[in-house]
Amino acid sequence: MPATEPQLMEALRGVLDPELHISIVELDMVKGVVVAQGGRKVTVTVALTVAGCPMRTEITERVTAALTPLGVEEVDVQLTVMTEAELSGVRDKMRARQGSGGAGATGAAPGGGHTLGHESGTPNPFMSPGSRTRVLGISSGKGGVGKSSVSVNLAVALAQAGHTVGILDADVYGFSVPKMLGISGDPVVIDDMIIPPVAYGVGCISIGFFVGDDQPVMWRGPMLHKALEQFLVDVYWGDPEFLIVDMPPGTGDVALSMAQYLPRSEIYVVTTPQAAAQRVAQRTAYMAKKVNMPLRGVIENMSWFTGDDGTRYELFGRGGGEALAADLGVPLLAQLPLMPALREGGDVGRPITATDPTSEAAVAFEALAKAIVARGATRVFRPELTIR
Repeated sequence: MPATEPQLMEALRGVLDPELHISIVELDMVKGVVVAQGGRKVTVTVALTVAGCPMRTEITERVTAALTPLGVEEVDVQLTVMTEAELSGVRDKMRARQGSGGAGATGAAPGGGHTLGHESGTPNPFMSPGSRTRVLGISSGKGGVGKSSVSVNLAVALAQAGHTVGILDADVYGFSVPKMLGISGDPVVIDDMIIPPVAYGVGCISIGFFVGDDQPVMWRGPMLHKALEQFLVDVYWGDPEFLIVDMPPGTGDVALSMAQYLPRSEIYVVTTPQAAAQRVAQRTAYMAKKVNMPLRGVIENMSWFTGDDGTRYELFGRGGGEALAADLGVPLLAQLPLMPALREGGDVGRPITATDPTSEAAVAFEALAKAIVARGATRVFRPELTIR
């Protein structure tokens, strides 16, 4: 017996838009289903959110795969483009889902507060009581300790463990995350909402998408402040389990802005083994305490280099991470080895956690991800306890 139109629509409900990760039926992208030849042929009209969508082939393949099990022998996918009004409808649906902890939320700021935007007062999704997202601020006292490399590989390790993950490259002056993830395309913009590109299961946003590689960012505090605002409220993050924030080194404007915008952030301090790096890293840890952000642990990078004979060479000394953790009263969560392949993977956009998961470094990142997951969130926000 041939499949009916309701049965076909139900099958299409399981087809997710490759970029938005929402059902194409829920987004009203399916504009028509026509059954012919006794159910052997089905023509499906799908309205894309963007003309020349790079995922058009992927959408066609997903629609075909969803309908074939129903006995359909030929699937003809006709692609068109949404109108401005339809795009506005998509944006509203995405806003409602943003930080809601699931479908059916209003997207309004809780209690009328927690809004961002100097004029619009746009809700901050990560301050919504329904948000399940743990925000992990990866911080360091100075540059050169491998903070961005730690951020990227930790994000990929969490994604490989089955978690939904986003990464915000808040190192505005020294942005490097898109290149380290191998992302070369620009974000998709729907109406006034930015869709972060995804690589290795990690959604990413960075100022690097909006300025050239060789273009310096010469902004004063208010411009940085506004850019970071937009990264939170104008980007469709969905409701990831983890948002990793690659913080800029030091304790300047950007770090203070992130403390204001993301007060639920858990801070993890990256250092290297030598005493000089440990002393500098203390400053960013003390700043976190001053702005009442929970300090959760220390990550020691470049702890040793393992030679071909299996001997460990402690090129930068030893004990810095352990001493810093003891001084701050938090655990030393990981000691990460120094490996040429780790650095090379960052240079070419192929994180070692994805390309060589059995390597010494990848195993260490996997253990770090498990340790962070096991510690759980420090602050649990329950919507039923919100004061209105």
